[in-house]
Amino acid sequence: MQRHDNDLERFPVVDPTGRVIGSATRGACHGGSMLLHPVVHLHVFDQQGRLYLQRRPAWKDIQPGRWDTAVGGHVDWGETVEEALRREAREELGIEAFEAERIARYLFRSERECELVYVHRTVYDGAVRPGDELDGGRFWSPGEIRAALGSGVFTPNFENEATGILGLAPLSAQ
Repeated sequence: MQRHDNDLERFPVVDPTGRVIGSATRGACHGGSMLLHPVVHLHVFDQQGRLYLQRRPAWKDIQPGRWDTAVGGHVDWGETVEEALRREAREELGIEAFEAERIARYLFRSERECELVYVHRTVYDGAVRPGDELDGGRFWSPGEIRAALGSGVFTPNFENEATGILGLAPLSAQ
């Protein structure tokens, strides 16, 4: 059975401050409308400073097959950012007991969509159980990430956060 994203799923539409001004379907938000919609990202570090990354499955409508932030997902209609972060961490990695620190909020624009990204981080050493929405995942050392930056294995969103927010410059730039 081939999986795919639900184009009828409803997302809030927000202004650049995050205030909800309407709603739209996933299909509309990802179809070039540039309707600004909120997403959550959670960077999961272990005690050794390694960063967990998920591999996006081939059936995803955005960036299939690339390595990405440990937890990333849309805020659903009627849901807060914090509720979405907890839900996505549970669904994608089976993580429930964690303390998240918000480290950034920024606008991300691609050819197809425009997102207001709420970025969080946590240190977590419990069991990580990737859900069926992912094609697995693993912990990466900072050196492994630096060596792979710019090679096309990561999503543009993750590369932006790795080099900007997390401060991981590519090895060639050091």
